[in-house]
Amino acid sequence: MSGVNPIPVVFLPGIGGAARLWEPQLASFRAAGYRPVALDLPGYGGRPPVEHMDFDRLAADVEAHIDREDLARPVIVGHSFGGMIAQTCLRRRPDGYRAAVLSGTSPAFGDPAGELQKRFIAARLGPLDSGRGMAELAPRIAEDLMSPGADPVGRRLLIEVMSAAPSSSYRAAIHCLIGFDERANLGAIRIPVLCLVGEHDRNAPPSMMRRMAEKIPGARFVCLPGLGHMPNLEAPRVHDAAIFDFLREVLARAPIGS
Repeated sequence: MSGVNPIPVVFLPGIGGAARLWEPQLASFRAAGYRPVALDLPGYGGRPPVEHMDFDRLAADVEAHIDREDLARPVIVGHSFGGMIAQTCLRRRPDGYRAAVLSGTSPAFGDPAGELQKRFIAARLGPLDSGRGMAELAPRIAEDLMSPGADPVGRRLLIEVMSAAPSSSYRAAIHCLIGFDERANLGAIRIPVLCLVGEHDRNAPPSMMRRMAEKIPGARFVCLPGLGHMPNLEAPRVHDAAIFDFLREVLARAPIGS
């Protein structure tokens, strides 16, 4: 793509993440002629730690950044927890985005009292409750999230960023996640959507994301072979190519001036 006013692409990271986890995409999307903008969510990156989060406030924070930077109708790319924030943004501003990429995410957490959900929370917060720190947990988190063949540079970056995540912000995000449910809005989404997932993603299984895509009018579903929950770091070129293909198609169809 090219032009005097490149299309902005806003990237939202997942739990424990920060804007730095999109470093490969910042380079590739800029080279492709877009204006990539990766956000630190409240409590992460260079922002002060937080004790509480909720999805509407998180979406409002994204909207404030978009307005402040005058990012006219950006493409929004949300991964995992960031994909949930992106879904909230799509409900709040249905016509505020050109397109959306929902990567390794879900339309709902499910029943907070369910056994699967209880095990998820215990696995994430149990080690912190026992006194372990994020730096100690980060290598295991990377092992759980990434495929064995992941790019070692991406693996190191994930461990580095997760190690620096404040434990209070991580806890706040886990507790925020429990109440997430945007299923009722899926059928009302009016913009082009790509549901993207790694073949071996255990947090957002491909079968679940396929069902999610089927509920969004006109959505495209793409499963990336051999990858896990962090495809943008495991195989950046493969991940980015899938998004570029999607954007070339849907932006070419968009009315002039949209």
